[in-house]
Amino acid sequence: MVRDRPLAVLLLPRTLEGFILREQAEDLLRSGGVVAVEPAKVPYGAFGRMPEGLADALAGAQARRMKLPGTPRAIVIFHPLQFPLAGALLARYPQAELWYGRWDRYERAYDANPKMRERLEALHEQAANRASLIFVASDALAEIEREAGRDAELLGLSAGSFPAPDPGSTVIAASLGHLGHRVDWSLLREVAVRMPELVALLIGDVHPEEMAGDPDFAACRELPNLLFLGRRSDEEAARLILCADCGIVPFKVEPFNDAGLPYRILKAARLGRRTVTPALRGVMTWADAVIPADGVDAWVEALRAQAGARVAPDEELRAWALEQTATRVNRPLWERLARLGIH
Repeated sequence: MVRDRPLAVLLLPRTLEGFILREQAEDLLRSGGVVAVEPAKVPYGAFGRMPEGLADALAGAQARRMKLPGTPRAIVIFHPLQFPLAGALLARYPQAELWYGRWDRYERAYDANPKMRERLEALHEQAANRASLIFVASDALAEIEREAGRDAELLGLSAGSFPAPDPGSTVIAASLGHLGHRVDWSLLREVAVRMPELVALLIGDVHPEEMAGDPDFAACRELPNLLFLGRRSDEEAARLILCADCGIVPFKVEPFNDAGLPYRILKAARLGRRTVTPALRGVMTWADAVIPADGVDAWVEALRAQAGARVAPDEELRAWALEQTATRVNRPLWERLARLGIH
């Protein structure tokens, strides 16, 4: 270890894992001369709550205990509450300069009481006036610093690690109802793997107790494009389906499911969405509202064909579905009641 090796020391306000600017910190840490120091057992917030003299004494003790693999030439902070420790390190390493990063107006924090805000304001002024470099996330923050007579470097923010599926090819499908033994989890798993552009909104109670030991169910729970949203009210479910291109009924092909007529098909149709289903006999009762598909290849083809339908709902299908009122579907029963003289 070379003790006079020049270093930039990033004083992280949180652990690296929980740091909002983690990506930018990790980029800097690619340099062998940049090191990160996570918070000590005494959190930085304590510096704002204790008397200034005590805060300086505690910060001085922390600075003396800090072992670094070289000599700091830059000490980097991201919050005014870090300034007491940064000041103590600057006293220990007077050749270092202070860098102060701002992605927010910390001194105006909603969760700070008036006394804490006053302390934050004071610490901010001390840090900003001492800093050789102030780097900020927004034009507004840069302007605030300029109005205070200080220069600020506008960096912006990065989000390179945040997933960015291609929105042009995205297919959004909604499943509404029971998520347990009726579902063909093998089919759903294979379709989701084959279609990384798929986003499946799985609305309803999940029943892991029915699927204990099922590897396909376990895999589906981990796939990022299968979103288990739990039970939702009808109002919420309807609006989630509005976000989708189509409905899906990913049921197993078996006698129990074959003759049934899943309610969710009609509910999706009321919003102008057709539903992709397995080749089940019962669903063909509403043949115009479904897209029967037999096997993974057919499901992938059917789903991809629905891409973008969420912005062009089928108005004829919606009109038909809205007509399926209890009075209309009960007409044969009403007629029978009338013949029996029941009014």
